[in-house]
Amino acid sequence: ALVAQAPDCDAPTPSLLVVGALADVVEDQFARLFEALGIGPVAFLPPRDTRALPPIGPSTRFLLAQPFLGATSRALVRRGATRIAAPFPFGVEGTHDWLAAAARSFSISPARLETVVRPAVDRARRAVARVRERLDGRSISFLPDSQLELPLARFLSRECGMRLLEVGTPHLDRELVAHELERLPASVRLSEGQDVDRQLDRIRADRPDLTVCGLGLANPLEAEGLRTKWSIELVFSPIHGFEQAADLADLFARPLLRAERLAV
Repeated sequence: ALVAQAPDCDAPTPSLLVVGALADVVEDQFARLFEALGIGPVAFLPPRDTRALPPIGPSTRFLLAQPFLGATSRALVRRGATRIAAPFPFGVEGTHDWLAAAARSFSISPARLETVVRPAVDRARRAVARVRERLDGRSISFLPDSQLELPLARFLSRECGMRLLEVGTPHLDRELVAHELERLPASVRLSEGQDVDRQLDRIRADRPDLTVCGLGLANPLEAEGLRTKWSIELVFSPIHGFEQAADLADLFARPLLRAERLAV
């Protein structure tokens, strides 16, 4: 767990810890936003320099950047830290509300929050709107693989207009993804764990425009005429935050565009 990297001592003043692996460019963007909001000191776990491990204790408040950090979250809480409940920072809405949760925890006014984030929000919404044209109304199913499925499904449904058929995830930590669950449409089918044969049967019956799955399932589904997106690419791409929201949407648009170009 990431928490094994952190010393068991407390900082003298309330501090914010952002937990989860982030691309350097994303970390820098978030650091600038927190500084503009007046939230600090802010540290990131894992840190870029392992010699700069952040102190953790009762004055630490932390935000999770990914939903697969349940064990790390519980370990931090055992050390006295407090988790700030929030959606995950994928897309414009998720990033805004993730920052808003931190702002509330540090008594930053909603007016100041909006002043700080408004330029980035407007810029990101315009960029996402250009990609939405290729996703709006298209259907999508997620096979369980990365545990990023719920926040990505929320983003694609609410900001890109995609129709969610099934959202499968390897493990459903309802405490960590509560904000995501409440934002999914009631019609979506949720599944937890691996029951590959039944899940594939449902994919074949639904025939979604796009299926998000692991590498091992992508090629067989493509051979059956189903368009797929590798979930592993979503784990290693910089997809958090306002500036990456359109890039995130485009990752799902590309397989659809490629299929259109190859159509005879």
